[in-house]
Parts: sequence; structure tokens; C-alpha cells
Amino acid sequence: MRRALLLACLVLPVTLPLSAEELPVRSVTLSNAGLIQIERAGRLAPDAAITFRAPAEDVDDLLKSLMLRDPGGTVEGLRLPAQDLETEAFRGLPLRPADFESRAAVLRALRGQMVEASGTTGRLADAEEAEGGLRVSLLTARGLRLLLLREGEEVRLADAALAARIARAAEALAASRTADERLIEIRLRGAAAAREVGFTYVAGAPLWKPSWRLVLPAGEGEARLQGWAVVENRSGADWDEVRLSLVSGNPAAYRQALYAPIRITRPELPVRVAEQVTVTADTGRRPAPPPPMAMAAPAPAAMARQRAAPAEAEAAGSRFTDQVAAVPAATAAASAGRVAFTLPAPVSLRSGETANLPFLDATLPAERIWWVQDLQARSPLNAVRLRNTGEVVLPDGLAAVFGAGGAEAGAYLGDAEIRALPPGEERILAFARDRDVLLSSAQSGAERPARIELRRGVVVVGTLRREEVALAVDPRGAKGRLVVDLPRRTGATPRFDVAAEGDFGLRHEAVLHGTATTLRFTWEREGRQEVPLWDAGLGDPVLLRWRDVDVEREQRRLPGGPGTLETLRTVLERLPANAPGRTGLEAVVASLAEARRLLDAALGAIRQYAAAEAVLGRARAAVEDRTGAEREEARRQLNQASIAAERAGGAADAAWEAWQRAVQAVLTRTG
Repeated sequence: MRRALLLACLVLPVTLPLSAEELPVRSVTLSNAGLIQIERAGRLAPDAAITFRAPAEDVDDLLKSLMLRDPGGTVEGLRLPAQDLETEAFRGLPLRPADFESRAAVLRALRGQMVEASGTTGRLADAEEAEGGLRVSLLTARGLRLLLLREGEEVRLADAALAARIARAAEALAASRTADERLIEIRLRGAAAAREVGFTYVAGAPLWKPSWRLVLPAGEGEARLQGWAVVENRSGADWDEVRLSLVSGNPAAYRQALYAPIRITRPELPVRVAEQVTVTADTGRRPAPPPPMAMAAPAPAAMARQRAAPAEAEAAGSRFTDQVAAVPAATAAASAGRVAFTLPAPVSLRSGETANLPFLDATLPAERIWWVQDLQARSPLNAVRLRNTGEVVLPDGLAAVFGAGGAEAGAYLGDAEIRALPPGEERILAFARDRDVLLSSAQSGAERPARIELRRGVVVVGTLRREEVALAVDPRGAKGRLVVDLPRRTGATPRFDVAAEGDFGLRHEAVLHGTATTLRFTWEREGRQEVPLWDAGLGDPVLLRWRDVDVEREQRRLPGGPGTLETLRTVLERLPANAPGRTGLEAVVASLAEARRLLDAALGAIRQYAAAEAVLGRARAAVEDRTGAEREEARRQLNQASIAAERAGGAADAAWEAWQRAVQAVLTRTG
């Protein structure tokens, strides 16, 4: 057996209270926000302090939230060891935690200290394990002395203050072996008699997890809902007959580093010294440096199915429901955005254990339905619609669903997610897919003109686009309610019955009677299309001269030209008889048709003028080429060609002006 080494030290003055008591845990509140509120309470003697242990990771929250109740005393403060026990305990000492590995290592770390051993006083020079004991070397006034210390002999430090610090460091070293928890002391003063005191604090904890058992009727009726809570004790203290509350809410919760020492970094101001004189040696001349390399451009950066259930099946279902064991109901207390379930019986749970505790047993109105969330799915979901007829919110959780009647009695049907269900509201819970019911969907769309607005030179066609989703459903003889959720379409108005709106989009409900049917969901979206009567780039057509434009080439850009009239005729054919603006469009189309006729006439006249101009040109050339009698004949033909060209030009002017009057009529009709 290893020999013991005693480091005797002077005892420091006692500053702690004469006694300390650990108050038991009385109540625990678990939140689904990952928080725990712990209440400790008990009878405390006069001048006694409160002590308890808490996980080190909870100390920040404890320092933030601790609340004390003491009718007779005054709070003096709370104390606990430093966050880094070893570092703080050994700060300034000549030894380190590793030196406590052996007694010889401790003494070697204390070399140079004045000690007394076996009646000899001197400075500690060395220590080592030897045969028969521990050999210690001391430097005395007379020289070096070797001592062999045996079992029970002491080495006593002359410096009592250092001895006390080393003893405290040894205590801290022992405490650091369980560094995941801290011993906390609350000091109170001024109480003359024993009294009931308590305190609470809030810390992070595993959130409690509700799990549900849901027993469904075959069709409409009442469902049995039982709530169970999975709770874990990670508080560092046993719960013995505590009052347990389970809170569902959404509080704001933060963490702050109150326990860890925080040092603020300060700028360092250098010491001012005399400026040093430096000289760069002359190394002679050098060639001029080459020009810099040209920089390259940077590279670019990189319904549950409902069949008619026989009476005996319903009876069987009722019997199964009656066989489900009842659970004690918790007391529910609701406030704004928060509900707390307090279990009726005290709970005992040792630290580190997990329990599953019932807290609710209720019957809720229920309806079995089919539910379609995905229009591309082959079959709908089996689901149930529940209404919360209670007085408190049912928190989020996962429900194991069982059947109550017929072949389903007692059978597991699937799992369903329950989202927070306030009083009076409904939720649909899907738990399986009904492969006996088949679905098929198709989408289509069409657009038609719906209204007309006339502006100067422009016909504005208001369009109505219809988008349709057709859902074919074959229930194969089953009857029941089908709920279909469809996504919203921005800018489109639904033209089908919408039972509800929510995060799910638009909800439609239909009743199936056992035969195949097709449900149609239509949206209407308004649009507009502008049809200009001419190209504005040519200017005002009433002021346009035919001699200034190539009418042959630019006729599509002119009022009445090819394209616009055909487009507006197509719009008019598709426009409903009672559509707003139809009469005006009919007048515009008629006016454009007249403009088309006159434009064609003007174009013909312009072509004739062009032909006459060509003849006139040739006649001029003939006059220049001929002499004598031929020249006189050429002059006569030139005169005739000139008269013909003048008449053709006048006819073109008249035809163009007639077309422009028709255009003016079109402009008058379009305002």
C-alpha cells in the first residue's frame, strides 16, 4: 500500500454559515419550448444557507432566472465555484494538477519551500520513492540532510497561507472530477426563527413530447383521444412526489453567458522610447526595372372510405372503445398563447430516467373522410376530421390511430400528425392511403375576349383565361366525403365552391355516392391585349402624303392594311354577344373594312400613276433621241403622256384623300 502524505495547514477563518440545507424539489414545469421550471421548497433553520447541486450547463439560466421566497429573511447572495475550478484554484501556486499524481511529485513541485519533517526544519530540495519509504532531501543551516519518511510521518509547510491555498486547490481538484455539476449556495440572513422558504429557476431541458392515441368511429361519431407525455429528468436532482405541469406555448427564451468570465480586449499602448536612427547602406546603381506586365482581364466568377357499417359492427366498435383503459385527466389552465396541464397525482422520477405519463382523455366529434393533397396521386388519403370541443388548446404531437368498429376494431390504422388545435377549431388528420379509390387528373386552359375598350388608334381587348383542373374519382362503390386541397393561383379567381382557405390553399368538399364522377375546378384570370390600328412610327395617317411613303411596301402599317382588320374580325367572332364594347368594335371593324376598300382603291390609283409616270419618262427620252418628223411625233406623244400622268396623279390624290376620310371616321369611333 502506498504511504500517505499529510500536508497539514492552518485553518482559515470560517466565513460560511454554520449550517446548510438542501431543499427538496416540490414542483416541476416542463415546456415544449425546451425549458424546465424547478421549484424547491422546505423548512429552513435560522442562519442556515440553502445548498443544492445543478448541472454546470444550467448555471447561466439559473443566474438569469432565480427567484427566492423567504417571508422572514433577507437575501445576501448566491455563491458557487468558478467555472474553471482547476485554473482558478491553482492560479499563483507552485504546483499544478498533474503534480497530484504522486506524493513525490507534490513535494518536488514544492522544492525551495521551508518545511519541517521528523523534527528537522529546512528547505525542500528533492523527494523520491525509496525502499522502505519516501526519501526527502532538506537543505538546513548545517547542510543537506536526507530523511526517510515512513507510514504516518508528516511533512509540514512553514508557510501556513500557502498550505491553506494548496488544501483548497486539492478540494477544487476533487470537485473538478465532477465538473459537469456545481454546488450552489444561497445565503440568507436576518431570520430569527425557522420558516418555509423556496426558490424557482428556469433552465434548458429536453422538451416534453406529447403522443396521442386516437380511436376512430367507422363513419361519423365520436373519437376517443388520449394524450400521453414523454418526459425526461435531466435536472441533476431526483423528483420525489413532485407536482408536474406540462406547458404548451411559444415563449421567447434566450441564453446569456453569465457564468463565464468575460474579459474585454483593450488596445495596447506602446512604451515611448527614443527614435532609432537607421541608415541604409549604399549598394551602387542598378538597371532600371522592367515595365509591369499587362494585367489580363479577370476571369468571370463561378376520404378514408366509409361503407355502410352494420349495426353489429358499430356495437363491436363501442365495446372496443369501452375496453380502452381510462387515464386520469390533468387539470388544464389556459392563458394567452399558453396552456398548462398539471398532472393529478405526484410524480417520482429519478435523475436520468424517462417516463411516459397520461395527461388527457377526451371524446371529440369525428368524421372519416378522403383527403386529396396531391392531384397527381393515384389514390386519396384516409383521414379523419376532428373538432376540439374542449376548452384548451391540444398541443402538437403524433397520434397512433386505431379503429373502433367492425374489422377495424382494435386494429392499428396508421400514424397522424396533430398540429395545435385550439377550442372550436377543426383539423384533418391523414393516417393512411386508400388504394381502393382511384384518382386521375388533367389540366387545360383556354382564353377568349371578354370586353372591348376603344382608345384613339388602339383597340384594347380585355381577355378572360379559364384554367381548369379535372379530377376523375372512382370510389368503387364506397360512399363518403372527399376533401380536395388545391394551391392558390396568383391573379386568378376560383369559380368553384371554396369551403376553407389556409396554408393548404383552397379547400373544396364533395360527397361521393359510390359511382365514378369527375370534379372540375376552374379559375378565371383577366388579361388585356392592345391592337393598334396603325403603326405610330409613321405619324398621323390623316397628315400623311402618299408621295412621301412607299405605300406598296408599308400598307400593313397603315389603317385598313392587311393584318389588323383580320385580327379584329377574329376577336369579334369570339366575343360574347353581350360583351361590353361589342357595338363599338363592330363599328370599328366596319369602318376599317371601308378603309381597307379605299386603301386598295388608292393603292390601285397609285399603281396607275406609277405606270403613267413610267410612260412619261420614256416619252421624254424619245424626244431627246429623235429628229425631224419623228421628233414632232415624239413631242405629241410626250404631251399625251404628260396629260395622262397628271390625270393619274389627280386620281391617286382623290383616292388617297377618300381613304384618309375613312381613317378619320375610324379615329372618330375610337375617340
